[in-house]
Amino acid sequence: MGHQWEQRDEATVGASVEEVWEAIATGPGIDSWFMGHSEVEPGPDGAVRTSMGSFTMDSTITGWEPLHRFAHRGADGPDGRFIAYEYLIEGRDQGSTVLRIVASGFLPGDDWETEFEAMSLGGAMYFATLVAYLNHFAGLSGQPINVSGPPVTDWPTAWAELHHALGLSASPRVGDPARATVPGLPAVEGVVDFVNPQAIGIRTPDALYRFIRGYFGSIVLGHHIFKPHNTDTDTAQAWRTWLNGLPA
Repeated sequence: MGHQWEQRDEATVGASVEEVWEAIATGPGIDSWFMGHSEVEPGPDGAVRTSMGSFTMDSTITGWEPLHRFAHRGADGPDGRFIAYEYLIEGRDQGSTVLRIVASGFLPGDDWETEFEAMSLGGAMYFATLVAYLNHFAGLSGQPINVSGPPVTDWPTAWAELHHALGLSASPRVGDPARATVPGLPAVEGVVDFVNPQAIGIRTPDALYRFIRGYFGSIVLGHHIFKPHNTDTDTAQAWRTWLNGLPA
């Protein structure tokens, strides 16, 4: 069977058209808010490559109008699976910008509903992360850290323990203060700036932290920090140890 899907998002951000283009159409820009590590070969015949551990997603650029439109689409799988993104940029007065994103694709099989739910909830988080980046850190390059915890056997318990470790209630809301102590790293002190059933985001004065229910059944941390700090290896290992210490 399968399902053809489309998801639309729109926001007005306090960043210039140039800053928005840098965030969506360059490797360092995408690294500052999205998962994994991305490289962009610019131009109408270019490509986008995003690496997430052992998995790499290659996309062909299908729309290249600098400062106005950027689009790319992954190759079709043998079962028809694909995913595509289109970004539309429109400048407004006083330096603000309207950003519209259309994500679309095809999910094969009769059990597409579960994957679509996870993709939709994850997509909402990453759009919110892009908006947070443009509103608070536009023009800065964020160094990405991506770490997975151990396999989760009981998600309600795992989320409750994560919320507790972040100094939050069992039902956190946007605006709630958050605090975490990660041995070897500075204390994390910020506010919840995103929450849904499968993700939570924390924003601090110098970083964005995203915790999401990973596709392979573990809590995944996406961490983007906007000031000099420890090496990737040191930071990733500290967070991995912290996640491994949460009851799963």
